[in-house]
Amino acid sequence: MLNVRLYFMEISGKLIQKLPLQSGVGKTGTAWQKQEFVIETIETYPKKICANLWGDKTDALNALNIGDQVIMTFNLESREFNGKWYTDVKAWKIEPVATAPSNAPQTGNGVPAANPLPEEFEGTFVDDSQDDLPF
Repeated sequence: MLNVRLYFMEISGKLIQKLPLQSGVGKTGTAWQKQEFVIETIETYPKKICANLWGDKTDALNALNIGDQVIMTFNLESREFNGKWYTDVKAWKIEPVATAPSNAPQTGNGVPAANPLPEEFEGTFVDDSQDDLPF
């Protein structure tokens, strides 16, 4: 039996930097392109996160301006090379906050308060508030 779990992460913040588009040709002769960008979270102690987009997904970054409030959906991926580990933040979608669903809970600064799950996941999780544990 194959047990598969789908995980995705989402973070909102301000786009503070777009790095130059990188491109090349792989060993198999296939062309590739990648663009890195930096998002700063909006919280008491803001954090800066450098992420990257690959292939035609780099076009999404062209529609955004520095200073825009954005939502980034991403995966984390780590790999080992010569005994050291490297982690990539691989974005697969970045969009302005204004395109977020209007029924999503908002914080005071217009950023979604939580990462709402897609409709297909609704009702599939245990309600922790109904457990019988004493703590």
